[in-house]
Amino acid sequence: MRRRPFVLLLSVGLDLVAGEPPSARHPVAWIGRALTALERRLPRRTVADGAVAVGTVVLATLGTAALVADAARRLGGVGCLLEAIALKLAFAARRLGGAAREVEEALRAGDVDAARRLVGRHLVSRDTTGLDRAELVSATVESVAENLTDSVAAPLLAYAVGGLSGAWAYRAVNTADAMWGYRDPRHEWFGKAAARLDDVANLLPARLAAGAVIAGAALAGEGPGAAWRVARRDHGRTASPNAGWPMAAMAGALEVGLAKRGSYRLGDGPLPVEPATIHRALRVFVAATAISVAAGCALSAGRRDPR
Repeated sequence: MRRRPFVLLLSVGLDLVAGEPPSARHPVAWIGRALTALERRLPRRTVADGAVAVGTVVLATLGTAALVADAARRLGGVGCLLEAIALKLAFAARRLGGAAREVEEALRAGDVDAARRLVGRHLVSRDTTGLDRAELVSATVESVAENLTDSVAAPLLAYAVGGLSGAWAYRAVNTADAMWGYRDPRHEWFGKAAARLDDVANLLPARLAAGAVIAGAALAGEGPGAAWRVARRDHGRTASPNAGWPMAAMAGALEVGLAKRGSYRLGDGPLPVEPATIHRALRVFVAATAISVAAGCALSAGRRDPR
């Protein structure tokens, strides 16, 4: 078996068993601190300054990942474990599923306030204080679908194509976008480079993730035909050129409406009220994740391992 598919499968196993380390020890948190430090030190908040900040952190992250990958190759079998651990830290399938299940459990218990806190803390950046039950279910399902791209498919496919450096370069770009990619007075210009880089990085993974949702819907007993129809029709309704693809596919698969107040509405019918919809979305997510992993293994198997 080639090294890269083996490492990819091992990293997925580690994610399922171990989950995430404490935030303070997580490399993504280190990337975030580096971005914050650079933002404070740059004299202006121009597009050029934002591009310098993003480029510096991405290159530093890529170089560090390359050093880890080189060390791992020199260590043989033990190095495969080291590389798998490093790759596992670049994606978070178990954490995403766990966060969605916590919201589902809170809503089943009738604790809407707890559900609001959980959605705002773990899943979305929007203000959740005024969301009702249907909007909380919708936000959770939207996040599960969108993060199939950001937290699973994109980093795994980046690893399949570019190794550990590819996976972590993607994670650095995505982290910068999560911190700065907003259209508000503070980030409109400074965060533009991060937002555009993330758009480019996700162009293909988002569409592949939508395909995985469609195929996953078939495996999970949902509606693959409706998933394809709604994805084609509604993917352009979001401000992002990418996020609408997997979210619209999930809306169609579950035959529900999904909406962010004042921004977009995807799918047909009213927003889902029952927390069971989150459970259905997670079943599609699990199947779509398995398909994404298989695609990553197939893609990496066709590439020569570096010496």
